[in-house]
Amino acid sequence: MWARGQGKFYPKLMADIFELRFLLASLHIELILRDTTVARRKKALKAIKDGVGLGDAYSATLERINAQGGEKATLAITALTWVCHSERPLQVDELCHALAVEIGESDFDPENVPSMGALLEYCQGLITVDVEASTVRLIHYTVQEYLCSHPGLFSKPHSILAETCLTYLNSQQIKNLTSHSLLDHGSMPFLKYSARYWGTHANKDLSDNAKTLALELLNQYEGHISAITLLWEIIPPMSRGLVAPSTLFSGLHCASFFGIVELVTGLINAGDYNVNQQDCTGSTPLAWAAFNGHEGVVEVLLVQKNVDPNRPNKSGNGPLGCAAAFGHEGVVKILLREHEIDPNRRDNNNLTPLGWAAIKGYEGVVKLLLERENVDPNCQNVNDRTPLGCAAFEGHEGVVRILLERENVDPNRRDKNGLTPLGCAAIKGHEGVVGLLLERENVDPNRRDNNNLTPLGWAAIKGYEGVVKLLLERENVDPNCQDVNDRTPLGCAAFEGHEGVVRILLEGENVDPDRPDKHGLTPLGWAAIKGHERVVKLLLERENVDPNYQNVNDRTPLGCAAFEGHEGVVKLLLERENVDPNRPDKNDITPLGCAAFAGHEGVVKLLLERESVNPNCQDVNHLTPLGCAAVTGHEGVVRLLLERENVDPNCQDVNDRTPLGCAAFDGHEGVVKLLLERENVDPNHPDKNNITPLGWAAAKGHEGVVKLLLEREDVNPIAGIRIM
Repeated sequence: MWARGQGKFYPKLMADIFELRFLLASLHIELILRDTTVARRKKALKAIKDGVGLGDAYSATLERINAQGGEKATLAITALTWVCHSERPLQVDELCHALAVEIGESDFDPENVPSMGALLEYCQGLITVDVEASTVRLIHYTVQEYLCSHPGLFSKPHSILAETCLTYLNSQQIKNLTSHSLLDHGSMPFLKYSARYWGTHANKDLSDNAKTLALELLNQYEGHISAITLLWEIIPPMSRGLVAPSTLFSGLHCASFFGIVELVTGLINAGDYNVNQQDCTGSTPLAWAAFNGHEGVVEVLLVQKNVDPNRPNKSGNGPLGCAAAFGHEGVVKILLREHEIDPNRRDNNNLTPLGWAAIKGYEGVVKLLLERENVDPNCQNVNDRTPLGCAAFEGHEGVVRILLERENVDPNRRDKNGLTPLGCAAIKGHEGVVGLLLERENVDPNRRDNNNLTPLGWAAIKGYEGVVKLLLERENVDPNCQDVNDRTPLGCAAFEGHEGVVRILLEGENVDPDRPDKHGLTPLGWAAIKGHERVVKLLLERENVDPNYQNVNDRTPLGCAAFEGHEGVVKLLLERENVDPNRPDKNDITPLGCAAFAGHEGVVKLLLERESVNPNCQDVNHLTPLGCAAVTGHEGVVRLLLERENVDPNCQDVNDRTPLGCAAFDGHEGVVKLLLERENVDPNHPDKNNITPLGWAAAKGHEGVVKLLLEREDVNPIAGIRIM
């Protein structure tokens, strides 16, 4: 059939047909392939993909499935039921084992497992196998839409799925695995799904048969392999080491986890269950019900005698904390009715239910908890952060607003890092929360953290322009507060290159644009070092900015930018008339010397274009820029410097060594060649050890340099030779 059409499909069209091959087979693909042109075939295929006429086609396909009769039709409909209503995509072997289950039978017959090939045939192309994931899925999303829009196609699907799972778990083959401690059940691949989801299906539709099967399982549940499997699936990976053959996870725990009131009631009435029993995670049945928000089960458990509504699990969370942490308002409300409930119980991280609700942003839960008079709204967690601080850090405006309505809430309490709620909001850039906090008169906007950073400092570091604006609107905000490095917010923003924040700060009249940090670096100095051109430009537009401010090493912003090779910054600084291009640092290195030493040709060129730049300034070692470039072997810089007429090519360093001597010493052939092209270069100048350039080149074994020097007629081959 695939070879019927004449002509060639475009690659995309062929891919579409291949992807939908089973679907198209059931929709008379031969009609598409009879079209004589690619355009007509595309149009026909698009109509199918867009869902035109699919309802009739699916109806016809289902009729063909039913027409197969007997086991084929039953198997196909059951397979479609599973694929449509399973809680997650089923693996191939999971589906095949599920279809082999005979509800109510005590034994599982592996010879009853159908092949996937047979299922594909029986389902008439409506299901396919995702090869990469090894899962079974419907051929197209429109199949799911069609089947779900016709609920009469499947009779009580969740009840059937629950009964299937429970029959499987009650089978002798599964019971034989009970003593196993490892979750390696390749022979029973449907175990993982059935153990995890039988209760989910039962909760949606609990038939009498499912109830009977469930009670059979739950009455022998503690230590059952399905209990171990369920725990393995639902607890965090870090806690899986707690799971062992003896998990203490009873049938009551399981029924409470799934929230099936009838089963919980049946177990309590029929058996001798301890409602306060803790499983391997320390959780009681009440805790599991609260954790999952099962209000009905919570109410059933709370009326039991001697039930402890506060018993914590191994994380320190009681039922109220579990419910609050997951936003289950109904459960929280029920638990708060209990007089014995402790609303301030802390977990292992010192988080109370209010703390959890604040972190997660559950406004309804926060309101319910704050209605209780004895709830402490300022309880601090393991990091000393209050619920207000937690909500501010996470940006939960609604929770912050609710907490601030409570009179005894402390809006300035600091955490372990010294951050107030305002600091928490500022560090995360939550403008709405910052605005809410600043409306409170008793909020201190200048409270410093352990790094002496104020909220304004953090906002400047992070580049949160909106937060910076909000803070500066507060009259008592100090825009020049210095952090642990004595850096102001302007300095922080300049350091990070946040142009917008710098602009906002500079608009403030009382901002000091030249306040240095402990390294003696002003905002301009940091912007120059980092190469933030736009920030440099903004700062230089301010008349009271000193462009020659020297840091602890006496290096100016120009010197810093030159050393780092930031040409754009150097250009901007040189445009300022009062910039001193020759100011040396602590080692007497000028900006030109810095650039020459680092080999930044572009910067050297910019500096040499300025007539006032002295190309012969010597540093503490008497090295000129030419000497520095010769020592480091930067040929391009040497060439640029030698083009300047007033450059002295024979200037001597502290060892009386000339640039030629330095280059010869280090074997920089290219530099030697450039220097020898200059007529006024002295090739025989000895250093204080009376060694000439040739002497050093020979002593160091730099053959190329020796050869270049000997090509010069005026080189004395004997003078200054070092005896090694």
